Amino acid sequence: MPTMKAVTFTKGGPEHLSIAHVERPEPGPGEVLVRVTAAGVNPIDWKTRAGAGLYDNFDPSAPMILGWDVAGIVETVGAGVTRFREGDRVFGMPRFPQPARAYAEFVTSPARHLALIPSGVSDLAAAATPLSGLTAYQAVVDTLGVQGGTRILIHGAGGQVGQFAVQIAKARRAEIWATEVTGRTATVRALGVERVIDASVDDFTTEVTDLDVVLDLVGTVGSPTRSLACLKRGGQLLVLPSPEVLPPAEAVEAAGVEARWMLVEPDHAGLEGLAAMLGFGLVRAPIAETRNLDEVGELHRIGEAGDTPGHLVITVSL
Repeated sequence: MPTMKAVTFTKGGPEHLSIAHVERPEPGPGEVLVRVTAAGVNPIDWKTRAGAGLYDNFDPSAPMILGWDVAGIVETVGAGVTRFREGDRVFGMPRFPQPARAYAEFVTSPARHLALIPSGVSDLAAAATPLSGLTAYQAVVDTLGVQGGTRILIHGAGGQVGQFAVQIAKARRAEIWATEVTGRTATVRALGVERVIDASVDDFTTEVTDLDVVLDLVGTVGSPTRSLACLKRGGQLLVLPSPEVLPPAEAVEAAGVEARWMLVEPDHAGLEGLAAMLGFGLVRAPIAETRNLDEVGELHRIGEAGDTPGHLVITVSL
């Protein structure tokens, strides 16, 4: 059987990532084989490597390969696939939250977990987009229904998901407020948000009221419960870190709002929406650091150190 180079891991620190040669996958019906050109590195990757995150979804008896964000070229088309042809440039987030095994030279994916990369958009930018971008897209567009005139507050707007959420809400002509810690407020303002609240200094509950929606990407220090005071009756609160940080049901009922949690899922329609925005320059994925497959551990160390202004990307066969 043909083999490929991949980065495997065992539970532990970045030193538990290592290069191996493993069996190259073959696409099943409805799937394509993608020759990986670039792969994104996300916080869920290093949390899973450490034994938290999605670690329980991996089989320790087989080579464990991290990574969900992927960009590349369709190598082989499986039976029944009509969306793509060999040679197409594609990107996506296959199989999440099950393993996608993107830290490798080849990956298989259900065809409907991918979308075409627009001409003019680099593979690096495409690889940095799916997990963070789809999370933001599904939150802002699909779940909250943000549109022109919607008054939205985004907590943690300077993070990877937050930056996408800001750009998507801006493209939909919403009125945006944002909170972020002191070191990241400049990043949010650079995205064109004028109403930025320094969460390290100011109390957002005294700065903004009568909102339609709050998107909480932080979920700490009681921010979901405190956000209820900022919403008008009939408003919506969406938290992403965990359902465990949702406000008490009685507080939600007293505020007269709806409070929910969501988990991102593979979605070719959302990817195509993101692809259009990338192609027209309405959203961008700034790249902070790139490394090749042999240096993935360094990207994990950079990410875990925090305060990364942009995305971390592995170059595979660019």
